[in-house]
Amino acid sequence: MPFIIETFDKPDHQHVRKQARPDHLRFLEEIAPKLLACGAKLNDDGTDAGGGVYVVDVETRAEAQALIAADPFTAASLFERVEIRRWRKAYVDGKCYI
Repeated sequence: MPFIIETFDKPDHQHVRKQARPDHLRFLEEIAPKLLACGAKLNDDGTDAGGGVYVVDVETRAEAQALIAADPFTAASLFERVEIRRWRKAYVDGKCYI
């Protein structure tokens, strides 16, 4: 069952995000088979909005929690909060799953 993980950065922590980003990108490469989608949230003008969204294909909430706990952004104490929700895959890349 897919899960959506939404992260919210601590205020004024853009420097932490930039510093931890190379390790974060390596981490994403390692977990790529579990990622349906992933990316930073942006403001309308394209600037960083301070957080991200991961859509992950794991079986349990515990697996989703372990995945975000292993992210270098978590180790860097970037996140103010993290929300995890189950997600029903209906359409992905134009393909219907319902």
